[in-house]
Amino acid sequence: MDLTQATAENMEYMIEAIKTKLRMASGAAMQASAFPLEKYEDLQDLYEMVMSKEHLSISEVEAVASELGKLRK
Repeated sequence: MDLTQATAENMEYMIEAIKTKLRMASGAAMQASAFPLEKYEDLQDLYEMVMSKEHLSISEVEAVASELGKLRK
Protein backbone atom coordinates (compact mmCIF):
# COMPACT_ATOMS: atom_id res chain seq x y z
CA MET A 1 0.00 0.00 0.00
CA ASP A 2 1.36 3.41 -0.98
CA LEU A 3 0.86 5.59 2.07
CA THR A 4 2.75 8.52 0.55
CA GLN A 5 -0.52 9.77 -0.98
CA ALA A 6 -2.82 11.73 1.33
CA THR A 7 -6.12 10.04 0.54
CA ALA A 8 -9.18 9.19 2.61
CA GLU A 9 -8.61 5.50 1.81
CA ASN A 10 -5.06 5.63 3.17
CA MET A 11 -6.27 7.41 6.31
CA GLU A 12 -8.88 4.73 6.85
CA TYR A 13 -6.27 2.00 6.37
CA MET A 14 -3.91 3.57 8.92
CA ILE A 15 -6.65 4.17 11.47
CA GLU A 16 -7.88 0.58 11.17
CA ALA A 17 -4.31 -0.72 11.54
CA ILE A 18 -3.74 1.43 14.64
CA LYS A 19 -7.04 0.30 16.17
CA THR A 20 -6.12 -3.34 15.52
CA LYS A 21 -2.62 -2.94 16.96
CA LEU A 22 -3.93 -1.17 20.06
CA ARG A 23 -6.83 -3.60 20.43
CA MET A 24 -9.04 -0.60 21.04
CA ALA A 25 -12.32 -1.58 22.64
CA SER A 26 -13.82 1.74 21.60
CA GLY A 27 -12.57 1.34 18.07
CA ALA A 28 -16.05 1.88 16.66
CA ALA A 29 -15.81 5.50 17.82
CA MET A 30 -12.68 6.03 15.70
CA GLN A 31 -14.16 6.49 12.25
CA ALA A 32 -11.79 7.55 9.50
CA SER A 33 -14.31 10.19 8.43
CA ALA A 34 -13.68 11.98 11.75
CA PHE A 35 -10.12 12.82 10.69
CA PRO A 36 -9.46 15.75 8.35
CA LEU A 37 -7.16 15.12 5.39
CA GLU A 38 -5.03 18.09 6.54
CA LYS A 39 -3.89 15.89 9.47
CA TYR A 40 -2.65 13.13 7.14
CA GLU A 41 1.06 13.58 7.87
CA ASP A 42 0.45 13.63 11.63
CA LEU A 43 -1.61 10.46 11.36
CA GLN A 44 1.06 8.83 9.19
CA ASP A 45 3.74 9.65 11.79
CA LEU A 46 1.59 8.13 14.53
CA TYR A 47 0.88 5.07 12.36
CA GLU A 48 4.58 4.51 11.65
CA MET A 49 5.47 4.79 15.34
CA VAL A 50 2.74 2.35 16.39
CA MET A 51 3.61 -0.17 13.68
CA SER A 52 7.34 -0.01 14.50
CA LYS A 53 6.75 -1.29 18.01
CA GLU A 54 6.31 -4.95 18.81
CA HIS A 55 4.43 -4.19 22.01
CA LEU A 56 2.97 -1.02 23.45
CA SER A 57 2.79 -0.28 27.15
CA ILE A 58 -0.44 0.89 28.72
CA SER A 59 0.92 4.43 28.91
CA GLU A 60 1.91 4.29 25.22
CA VAL A 61 -1.59 3.10 24.27
CA GLU A 62 -3.08 5.95 26.30
CA ALA A 63 -0.74 8.45 24.62
CA VAL A 64 -1.64 7.16 21.14
CA ALA A 65 -5.36 7.32 21.96
CA SER A 66 -4.87 10.88 23.20
CA GLU A 67 -3.06 11.85 19.99
CA LEU A 68 -5.80 10.30 17.88
CA GLY A 69 -8.30 12.39 19.82
CA LYS A 70 -6.33 15.55 19.05
CA LEU A 71 -6.24 14.74 15.32
CA ARG A 72 -10.00 14.33 15.04
CA LYS A 73 -12.20 17.08 13.55
